[in-house]
Amino acid sequence: MNATSMRPLKTMPRETRVALRGVLTDIDDTLTTHGRLPAVAYAALERLSAAGKLVIPITGRPAGWCDHIARMWPVDAVVGENGAFYMRYDRNAHKLRTRYVDDEATRRSNRARLAAIGDAILREVPGAALASDQRYREADLAIDFREDVPELPRATVDRIVALMKAEGMTAKVSSIHVNGWFGVYDKLSMTRRLLGEAFDIDLDAQRQRFVFVGDSPNDAPMFAFFPNSVGVANVRAFADLIPTLPAYVTEREGGEGFAELVTTLLDA
Repeated sequence: MNATSMRPLKTMPRETRVALRGVLTDIDDTLTTHGRLPAVAYAALERLSAAGKLVIPITGRPAGWCDHIARMWPVDAVVGENGAFYMRYDRNAHKLRTRYVDDEATRRSNRARLAAIGDAILREVPGAALASDQRYREADLAIDFREDVPELPRATVDRIVALMKAEGMTAKVSSIHVNGWFGVYDKLSMTRRLLGEAFDIDLDAQRQRFVFVGDSPNDAPMFAFFPNSVGVANVRAFADLIPTLPAYVTEREGGEGFAELVTTLLDA
């Protein structure tokens, strides 16, 4: 699919924007810009929350980060590690609620396998590194190809993906990491579970009332599922790797693009 198939965000119908119940958002290079969360993006999260919209980050970032996000950001829940779990902070009970795909024994066993595979990949792929947040992960292996290392060429990223798949892993490319895990879950499957269990929402019946915004190949299941999906402008850099591109695209990149989306939605 060609990047020109994405429509400008401003063409989203007003009736669509008015009917929206919530916003689901990737984090890296969607809420962030060049690795930082700009004030304008955080303020946009606050605006959505104050307007009564459900706000849920859907990210490849680790459990350790998601604990913080669920507790301290103006969000209703967070899906982490590409769908390995969701976390929701119950403010009435003062308790973090966490739901994993796999039980603790399975996760513990898989972490040993992931560590060995990670070591093998680093031996095979010069210039790659374990993601700096790997120690905070519960269920997946993240190989850094451009966050804290000089950017690796596309062919090298493809090599990392191939090595993971050869081990029987699911492998997905984000804007900064290649993430791999054991199992068939993804961002969409855990989002569906979260909304059903925590908010009594049948996502299949209400998909048109949610926007998903993202930027990279691991967002592809969400782009394909949500008719009102949005890409921040930098999604164009990965357009050739995304089988179903978002329906709309912002004018601005990263966090500024997210803020543009929120303004467009709330001004309706």
